[in-house]
Amino acid sequence: MCTHHRCLSRRRFLLAAAASGLLAACGQGAGGKASVVALEIDAATSCALDGMLLADYPGPKAQIHYRDVAEPDWFCDTIEMFSIYLNPEQARAVSAVFVQDMGKADWDAPRGHWIDARSAFYVFGSKRLGSMGPTAAAFAREADAKAFAAEHGGTVLRFDEVTPERVSLDGGALHDQRM
Repeated sequence: MCTHHRCLSRRRFLLAAAASGLLAACGQGAGGKASVVALEIDAATSCALDGMLLADYPGPKAQIHYRDVAEPDWFCDTIEMFSIYLNPEQARAVSAVFVQDMGKADWDAPRGHWIDARSAFYVFGSKRLGSMGPTAAAFAREADAKAFAAEHGGTVLRFDEVTPERVSLDGGALHDQRM
């Protein structure tokens, strides 16, 4: 027979066990934060904005992982990722953002070498083109970003220094007074 105290203890135990099992299944770390890992591009991976196949184009790629969504949104360049991430209408909870470290990845056929986008260094305005033309090369190390900028031109910025104006996808049409 179950006494009131024993039933409550058993319920608490079962609830705690279920909660810890759910947390483990979701990849929860010791601090209670989800440990999201970067996924890899395959031949069918397409851009969330335009459906382009990422594997077919040069330059750094990006992925945004949203809370409670199994698959990330993929982007065929970093400008698109920033444009979505910095968009004031962006309301989904972001759990992780990854970009490719171009200090290690092959520019013409980038695979792997994913790093946390928020800790990366970016070179804006270089002569190197990505899938959509001008892009921002991402690097894990500031020294690699500076070396890239010295060779290919551009300005080195941290993630939190990138503004929505710098990554506008309007192609300048909104500011073209000739239209």
